[in-house]
Amino acid sequence: MSAIIHGAGAATALTTFHSKKLVARSRTNLPGRSKRCIVASGSDDGSKSFGSSSSLSLRHSHKLIPNNAVATKVDTSATTGHELLLFEALQEGLEEEMDRDPHVCVMGEDVGHYGGSYKVTKGLADKFGDLRVLDTPICENAFTGMGIGAAMTGLRPVIEGMNMGFLLLAFNQISNNCGMLHYTSGGQFTIPVVIRGPGGVGRQLGAEHSQRLESYFQSIPGIQMVACSTPYNAKGLMKAAIRSENPVILFEHVLLYNLKEKIPDEEYICNLEEAEMVRPGEHITILTYSRMRYHVMQAAKILVNKGYDPEVIDIRSLKPFDLYTIGNSVKKTHRVLIVEECMRTGGIGASLTAAINENFHDYLDAPVMCLSSQDVPTPYAGTLEEWTVVQPAQIVTAVEQLCQ
Repeated sequence: MSAIIHGAGAATALTTFHSKKLVARSRTNLPGRSKRCIVASGSDDGSKSFGSSSSLSLRHSHKLIPNNAVATKVDTSATTGHELLLFEALQEGLEEEMDRDPHVCVMGEDVGHYGGSYKVTKGLADKFGDLRVLDTPICENAFTGMGIGAAMTGLRPVIEGMNMGFLLLAFNQISNNCGMLHYTSGGQFTIPVVIRGPGGVGRQLGAEHSQRLESYFQSIPGIQMVACSTPYNAKGLMKAAIRSENPVILFEHVLLYNLKEKIPDEEYICNLEEAEMVRPGEHITILTYSRMRYHVMQAAKILVNKGYDPEVIDIRSLKPFDLYTIGNSVKKTHRVLIVEECMRTGGIGASLTAAINENFHDYLDAPVMCLSSQDVPTPYAGTLEEWTVVQPAQIVTAVEQLCQ
């Protein structure tokens, strides 16, 4: 099947494909760190597989980092743009990459003429045909494996899980094949595949449809993980993930698809390994991602009225962590609160706490505090469901305790 798709994609190509021109620059190749978006341009030397977060931290651990060297969002107020919902931004980014590179294809359940369960692939089958937008049977293990195999032959598949919880059925393909084949083949194969889909606690979707799989996948060697939270970074991360030579899992939250934001008309991509400074502050660093970004910002309004000045960072890159931006903030505020929707035991917050204590312990004036979802299956009842997830009032209380 991958050979058929490959042949169909190559037949539609208008120009010769040069893989080195399609790779987004990694953070280590960037000339500066003052912007969080990258002008869409090719890398001179291609992309290399990233190392672990510990190796990333070692690279910066002995460098003097100026306090104002933080990732900032490009000001789009003075530029032309258009408003999109988050799912539309994902669709636009995917469509642009499929226009640009005939090797990009999509596969998953109902991604074709139905347009996907959340309409991220709406209209793509009509435009690109049934071979590049491939409807698959309800068999996650099979079509995930097919996508990984297609990536080995030179394609750039985007695999959609109708719900991220269903991808547990493909865990063997993602862990033993997707993450390891580049290594176990001695570098003979790259796996430029994107695995994406909705997850998180929705509104009474039940335990099986409310999974947060970040904690499951973070320990797999060779996998890169990012989480989008706005239409702007959803499009930028989608485009960057497709261009990456590494396998990337893009986490989307089921409750954020209808967020609206103005994004630039010109092309851009976001760095896959860079956090976003949401709100600069002086008193405490609050690290968060995905839906919890908005719970934190609700709490920040209350905290400001109480005289606190929190610094809010959307970490975005769940693996590897952007310890450059995080460490820079810790050195300024000396206090850290992590807010996540992931489970407390073995979650992203636990790994982030360990990384901060290992690299920036001497800069902390208080222990790192982590607010996470409770270690219980997500209840169907709406009131109970709300109790399992961190709420703004809990964030306010935690900040007050840390700043005493």
